[in-house]
Amino acid sequence: MTDLALAIGLGLAIGLGCRWFDLPLPAPPRFVGALLVAAMTVGFMGMGAVMRGAP
Repeated sequence: MTDLALAIGLGLAIGLGCRWFDLPLPAPPRFVGALLVAAMTVGFMGMGAVMRGAP
C-alpha cells in the first residue's frame, strides 16, 4: 500500500514540477501512446506477479 501511495505522490510531484517550470509533460501526446504506456505498465506488473508465483 505504501508503494501505491509513493507512486501516486511521485507522479503528482513530476506533474507539478512540469507545470511549475513550464516543461512539456513526459508523456505521449496522443491517446494511442498513452495506451501503450498503460499496456507496458500492466505487462511489467503482470510479469512481476508471474515471477513471484502469484496466480
